[in-house]
Amino acid sequence: MTIELKTDEIQFERRGDEGELAWVTFNRPQARNALTFAMYEAVHDISVEANRDRSIKVIVFAGAGGKAFAAGTDISQFRAFETEQDALDYEGRMDRVLNALEAVRVPTVAAIQGACTGGGAGIASACDMRIGSPSTRFGFPIARTLGNTLSMGNFVRLSVLVGPARVKDIIFTSRLVEADEARAIGWLNEVTPDEDSLPVRAEELARTLAGQAPLTLATTKEALRRIREQMAPKDGGHDLVVQAYMSHDFKEGVEAFLGKRKPTWTGS
Repeated sequence: MTIELKTDEIQFERRGDEGELAWVTFNRPQARNALTFAMYEAVHDISVEANRDRSIKVIVFAGAGGKAFAAGTDISQFRAFETEQDALDYEGRMDRVLNALEAVRVPTVAAIQGACTGGGAGIASACDMRIGSPSTRFGFPIARTLGNTLSMGNFVRLSVLVGPARVKDIIFTSRLVEADEARAIGWLNEVTPDEDSLPVRAEELARTLAGQAPLTLATTKEALRRIREQMAPKDGGHDLVVQAYMSHDFKEGVEAFLGKRKPTWTGS
């Protein structure tokens, strides 16, 4: 697989005896691997290219530094939002990236340490399997931090994984779900005994998946993707995205987050 990534904030390498494992690392440890738009585009490009390169059998995503898988979108980028189209374009980008990731023909694995929140939790949720270390914390604390919303596609994806009641619990309370609970509710497939064993276990799982019948895996993935796609409402929820992102509360949330203070919500 040859791909020229437009950012050095994502690392890509081939592992395995024949390079059949693609290993993707979010590489902004100084920012808890917060995702820039360029990093999202790199995830999209890797997903598309993996469908062309038949030597790839599994893709593993991980975060550098051991403190976070990816702590959401880099909030500073939201300061540029001024129009309804800015909001729609952002959530449209998220749907395009996550849909491409979900449609990859080979299994995808998220190997999670530490914070896995916002856009990082979206990427992990779009992967086929998620394994975590004991430090894993996942959630979408937007009701506490930014006052924005998720796309309809993300709401459907999360509801399929953990159920609507738990989606409401996680978003309404802004709490981060710890590793054992994430395993119990089915968001994590397994939790490793300690931090050091996560990379080893992730590669072991990837090698197991690489040895399975590829058409069985591909058709299973596609069947479940089609089921989820049919659950998404046709209107796309654009009115909800505009309502949240064009609000005074969203602007207040961004400035409060960057200013390291508590936001003052007005509901407007």
